[in-house]
Amino acid sequence: MKIDRIHHVAYRCRDAKETVLWYQKMLNMDFVLAIAEDNVPSTGEPDPYMHIFMDAGNGNVLAFFELPTRPEMGRDPNTPAWVQHIAFKVKDREELLAYKEHLEANGVQVLGVTDHGIFHSIYFFDPNGHRIELACPDPAEAEQLKKLDAVKWEMLEEWSRTRRAPRHAAFLHEKAFAGKH
Repeated sequence: MKIDRIHHVAYRCRDAKETVLWYQKMLNMDFVLAIAEDNVPSTGEPDPYMHIFMDAGNGNVLAFFELPTRPEMGRDPNTPAWVQHIAFKVKDREELLAYKEHLEANGVQVLGVTDHGIFHSIYFFDPNGHRIELACPDPAEAEQLKKLDAVKWEMLEEWSRTRRAPRHAAFLHEKAFAGKH
């Protein structure tokens, strides 16, 4: 048995229509479909919802639920805002910079470009407060991935023992942290 791919990833949204229009305008995603029910199909629980689906490219689907009878959505107060996010791959740095310019021109606050060694990223929030990352590959990605693959298990074992960041992959962010110590 082997998982084929992610069918869809679902998040909550405040306003389904606002979410569809934002993802269309800001990230050029197509609106695929909407499903609305008064009862949850899997549990039978009475809970009206609007479930929307956006095309995130290459068969990937990003979905949202608007739940009008539920309390306002929030975040886990014990998890920093930078942790929980969804990342989308873009073709190259030129496209990443074009998205950054497009988002900023439309009033979206963008963090980055951040150099992660194997890829470069920008970060921003959608109108629901979900953190989004756009990432493009670094020209040295293949070489860097080989190095990371060679140390992944050793890193995981060291982390499991010590709960301290192993230094095996420190080369990825050396440029980013140079001069910040």
